[in-house]
Order: sequence, then C-alpha cells, then structure tokens
Amino acid sequence: MLDTFVNHIRRQHLFPTGQEVLLAVSGGIDSVVLAHLMHSAAFSFAIAHCNFRLRPGDCDRDEAFVRALAASYGVPFHVVQFDTAAHAAAHGLGIEDAARRLRYDWFFSLCRDHGYPAILTAHHADDVAETFFLNLLRGTGLAGLHGILPVTERGGVALVRPLLPFSRADIEAYAARQGLTHVDDATNASLLYRRNQVRHRLMPLLRELTPAADASLRHTVANLQSSERLYRHLLEPVRARYLVAGPDGTLRLALDALLADFPADLHAQLLFELLHPLGFTASQCANLLSSPQSGARFLTATHEALLHRGTLLITENENPNSQFSILNSQFSILNYPISSLPPDFKSFPATTAFFDADTLRMPLSLRHWREGDRFQPLGMEHGTQLISDWFTDHHVALPDKRRQLLLVDADDTILWLVGRRTSHPHRITPATRRVLQVSV
Repeated sequence: MLDTFVNHIRRQHLFPTGQEVLLAVSGGIDSVVLAHLMHSAAFSFAIAHCNFRLRPGDCDRDEAFVRALAASYGVPFHVVQFDTAAHAAAHGLGIEDAARRLRYDWFFSLCRDHGYPAILTAHHADDVAETFFLNLLRGTGLAGLHGILPVTERGGVALVRPLLPFSRADIEAYAARQGLTHVDDATNASLLYRRNQVRHRLMPLLRELTPAADASLRHTVANLQSSERLYRHLLEPVRARYLVAGPDGTLRLALDALLADFPADLHAQLLFELLHPLGFTASQCANLLSSPQSGARFLTATHEALLHRGTLLITENENPNSQFSILNSQFSILNYPISSLPPDFKSFPATTAFFDADTLRMPLSLRHWREGDRFQPLGMEHGTQLISDWFTDHHVALPDKRRQLLLVDADDTILWLVGRRTSHPHRITPATRRVLQVSV
C-alpha cells in the first residue's frame, strides 16, 4: 500500500513533496493511516486537530491521542477548540455543516499563517460512493454526482485527498498489519446521521444485490467526472458570448439574447452556471426568470446585479457590509420599484415576505430567536409583543420554536419571524416607493 500511495502522489502531482504540508488528523483509523503513510514515505508534514467539544470526555481524549501521535513523529502540532453547538445555533446551521465550515476555515487560516501549500485529508474510495448517494438524495447536478475530487483549490491552497485509491477495507487491513492504534468516534455508528445510514444500510444492501457495486460506482463516478470536464469546456464559449466585461469593469449578461437562443428548459441551468461563480444562488436565478422586471436587484456578499432592459448589469459591491449579509444561501432577495410589485403579493406563501425597502437599516442578517425578543407583528398598530407570547397564541410546537429564525436589521430590529409573520412598521403602504422581497 505504501508504494501505491507514493506512486499515486508523485504520478498525479497531488502536492509539492519537497515542502511541509498540513495533515488533518481526527484520531480515527483513516487519518491515523494517512499520517503513518506520510511518515513512512518521509514526506514533510504538520498535524492539525479540531476539538469540536461535542462529546464530553471523548473529544479531549481524541485531542490527547493526536497530540501524542504528532509527538511520536516529531512533527508540528496545531489544535483548536470550537463551541460547535453555539456556532450552529447562531448561524442557523446543522451540527455537521457547522463543524465542516469551522474545520476548513481554520485549516486554510493555518496554511496562510504558516505557509503550508496543501491540506491533506483522509477521504477514501468509500467516502466517494457515500457522497455520491448523499448528493443524489439531496438533488444535485454533475458537480455533486462526481463525488470527491483528488484535488481542489481555495485561495491558492490545495485541498488534497491522497487516499482515494484505497477502500475502507484496504485501510483497515494496513492498520492491522502495522499494528496502528486509533480512537473510535461513537457517532460513526449512529444512524441519526444520514451519512451513517448510507454507510451502514444502503451500501451493504447494494453489495448484497451486486457484488461488483463498488467497482461499478467508481466507474460511474469517473465517467461523471469526464462528463463534467467536457460540460465545463463547452460552457466557456457561451460564457464568453453572453457575459462580457465593459470598460468600467461592469459585467453585462445579455439575458434576453440568452433566453432567445436556448430552449426554455435550459434557461435556469444556463443562468445558474453563468452567475453562481459570483455568488448568485439557484433560487435567485429562478426568481429572475419568473419575474424579469427592469429595476430588479439581486445581491450576493460580493456582487450586485441590476436588470435593465433585458441586460443584467453586474458590479462588485464597493462596501459589501452596506448591503445584505443574510447568512443562509437558501434565502434570496429582490429589490425593485413599487411599480413592479405583484398585484397579488398578499397571497404569496408564507415563505416570501415583502417590506418597504426605505424603512430598513442595512445590513440585514439572520439569527435564532431569544427569550425576551419582542416585535410588532403585522396588524398590531401600537405596542409590541413578546415572541414567546406570539408562539403561545399561535400554538407553535417546542421543536419549531428552537429552529425559528429571525430576519433583523442593523439595529437588531426584528423584521420577520421567518415563514410566519412580518413586522408592521415595515409593511407595504401607499407611501412605499421601493420594495424588498425576501424568499426562503
């Protein structure tokens, strides 16, 4: 396995082997084997470990184990502790998603601070298959179905998965032969997590139905990766034709021409492919296609798009903090003149809210509700009400209370109990001149 590992790295040029790289080590069997292979191959590396403080006692045990492992190899050791649960609650994220974001943001900051050119993780062939099915169940395109790539890049730092040629069985056999010890994470066996359901239920069933299931999946994923590369190649002439930079740096997307030149069933996909590198979401693209009105604005953390006479004018935000900082990619924003307000806007589902844009103080953000929060619900002309009392009056169940998000402005004024009730002072009135439409 060592020879295959080294040859794979050198043949694919996965990372600069003459420089010190960063290994993400949890203490589990996969990352322990990766560290042993790197040490045996005499590659230079440092170890990074995240303590997510999610399993009392176990997380500290894992940290001590990895610290001792780094000492045994005589390599630099980096460790950080996160209050993952608090971060997840504050940003409206699931625990797994919050841990992933914290982990990788920290890894990349270490690379910037210490000059590591690459981060190595212990993803292997079984992870590719599991990710394929997870993304398939969520609903995805080619980028989700091709699984985990050997190398991706962010900010000039490579994220490398050198164990992809090996299965979980290969890794377990190597650890046994070498007498390697590791720590077990009890959550890996819990069926509360969807990945574990795929790992412990779906994959064994597929192998029972088709003994060659793993090989077939690897072949399918390889085909999908090739298809995506071809797709990206063919998309470039479309991008060059319809998305053009002007002399002032403004990008101009010839929307009317694009829609006229391609069949209607391709419009949403084409628009998303052209705009998502700038941070625009699929829902924003769908909103643009469903109501293509001049004056409509679409905002991301870095860019603003204004629809003007069939052309989308895209500029960088000079001061992103003066715009919208909605912390959830499932939210989309439209900003348009009152003349474009749909006449049936009061009949829209509760997942869309309308506000008088000129009454809002930017930036807007999302947070979970807290005890003591008050707002003035739509229809209450005077005074305010505790959100907890509003929940009681409307028979909101405890689990839904815990998940409730609030849209707030720069003064932390509550604008919307998301999906339930908007604020009276910011409603659409005869005096409204600009409308803000927020959808989830």
